[in-house]
Amino acid sequence: MTTKNRSTKMNLMHEDLARAQMRARLGEAQQLRRGHQMVLARRLSRRAERAAQQARLALARAL
Repeated sequence: MTTKNRSTKMNLMHEDLARAQMRARLGEAQQLRRGHQMVLARRLSRRAERAAQQARLALARAL
């Protein structure tokens, strides 16, 4: 009977470890996603700034 209890405890420990590792990997994935979104936002912001500058130059030339 004690062997069965040990086996059950080991299985539960392995399941807990697997869950903890999965949570850690999900957290890492979310951080990477947030970082990627920040990079995209910066890129789009720079593109918008360049477009605004070009529009100002075109307006200045037209006047």
